[in-house]
Amino acid sequence: MKTMRLMAATLSLLLCFGVLGVVSDVSNHRYKPNDEVPLYANKVGPFHNPSETYRYFDLPYCSPAPVKDKPEALGEILNGDRLVDAPYKLEFRVDHDSKSACKKKLTKEEVIKFRNAIYQDYYFQMYYDDLPVWGFIGKIDKEGKTDSSEYRYFLYNHILFEILHKNDHVIEISVRTDTNLMVDISEDKDIEVDFMYSVKWKETEIPFEKRMEKYSARHLETHWFSIINSCVTVLLLTGFLATILMRVLKNDFVKYAHDEETGDDQEETGWKYVHGDVFRFPKNKSLLAASLGSGTQLFALAIFVFVLALVGVFYPYNRGALFTALVVIYGLTSGIAGYTATSFYWQLEGTNWVRNLLLTGFLFCGPLFLTFCFLNTVAIAYNATAALPFGTIVVIALIWALITSPLLVLGGIAGKNGKAEFQAPCRTTKYPREIPPLPWYRRTIPQMAMAGFLPFSAIYIELYYILASMWGHRIYTIYSILFVVFMILLIVTAFISVAMTYFQLAAEDHEWWWRAFLCGGSTGLFIYAYSFCYYHTRLNMSGFMQISFFFGYMACICYGFFLMLGTVGFCASLLFVRHIYRSIKCE
Repeated sequence: MKTMRLMAATLSLLLCFGVLGVVSDVSNHRYKPNDEVPLYANKVGPFHNPSETYRYFDLPYCSPAPVKDKPEALGEILNGDRLVDAPYKLEFRVDHDSKSACKKKLTKEEVIKFRNAIYQDYYFQMYYDDLPVWGFIGKIDKEGKTDSSEYRYFLYNHILFEILHKNDHVIEISVRTDTNLMVDISEDKDIEVDFMYSVKWKETEIPFEKRMEKYSARHLETHWFSIINSCVTVLLLTGFLATILMRVLKNDFVKYAHDEETGDDQEETGWKYVHGDVFRFPKNKSLLAASLGSGTQLFALAIFVFVLALVGVFYPYNRGALFTALVVIYGLTSGIAGYTATSFYWQLEGTNWVRNLLLTGFLFCGPLFLTFCFLNTVAIAYNATAALPFGTIVVIALIWALITSPLLVLGGIAGKNGKAEFQAPCRTTKYPREIPPLPWYRRTIPQMAMAGFLPFSAIYIELYYILASMWGHRIYTIYSILFVVFMILLIVTAFISVAMTYFQLAAEDHEWWWRAFLCGGSTGLFIYAYSFCYYHTRLNMSGFMQISFFFGYMACICYGFFLMLGTVGFCASLLFVRHIYRSIKCE
């Protein structure tokens, strides 16, 4: 309880001071005519490789001297944002027509750099009054040409800003390029370029509160179809379980009660036959306890993030708030992992609780850290904005050392001192029964495949939109629907794990502990398999960096789902097993 109170108090303080990104900008977004509205250039990169981004002035645009970086929060840096003052001045409600930002003589090397960027479909991203805006830097003329050496490359040197306002608020901004004013950079030679821009202001009736709807996910009917699909899956599954488990269990209870009343000495069969072994502690109990602790922590992390999302913390232009929340809340919930793992390990009569606590701390963080080190090295080699600065790495290390580790240890001490005993309705026999030979479809891998398919089928439609937001350029904002899908995922996972556990015990296989965890977590493997399908059918990514980022971080995400859903499946199965064996008389 002390650990929970400490975590809640720290979380409240962080929220109050805006560490989670609630207060990311002190501006009230109100301006007077001729006021300078901040315009920041963020990054450039290949359109189809959203993780491969570079600083805006890595391309040889005219840059102010010196280039002034905008101070950024932790989440913005983790998101790869590197904001600098843009070379364009867009005063509030002031029109400009073909105004020159600067003239620059591009060298042969700079021309080649621009041409390579155009060949890779580079785009730029800017923020105007916290509104994101995108545009392409040039185009390739392939018309009537079959040989790539004959292609003509054109650099857009005239940007048209169209800005909508309502009273003293900026409501919307869009960027167009003037195709009548382009610079031909097809040849390797020095060329002088006049970078120009035009600004056109218009009034709109869109209120300030709805200005971000343009960037929100569309096609709500598809999302509701996802909800209906998930609900139908849940209803079918619950109906199946209600019919099978309730009826079969009722018949089992009646049969076993009748045998006890009549004193029938016929040999026991089914799940009652293994009552002396069903609560025999599993192998590798330290690893199982650590997995449950990590899974419980990730489940708590998901719930806290959903709470913040539903109260409106992650509004679209609150850059980096989600990443900041993930880092900080993960650190604050480490006490939950320590308490859960050590308490359960102690119930399983474990002795080396310190080793168990260390295993809990590194079970998820370890693979994540190794993946990060590899991918950050790749990003450094590419000189991409995804590479974290040394200062940011120090901040994350301090959070881990000063928040995560101490809370993990405090939670572990609280779990050890709780001295909870494992509640088993039946006594465990001295020697384990031999498990009868099982058909192939009752073994671990086929059971995992069957258990993971149903939860995945309940979420795969919404999963498409989530991946499109993670690895694309659309902002996901429908958190209420996502929360409903998440709850359905938990329910289906719990139900299918219970069903698989019953069938396993009915086959007189009493080693259900790890099977229940693996069956619950198998949905994470389905999600990772789906990411391969999504990559090959929906994405046009290329290059080692983008591919390694996609599959590397998707592996970490799916591993987190495996631990979290495995914990849900195991807890549901444990409650079920305790219930059915408590309902019969065990000798």
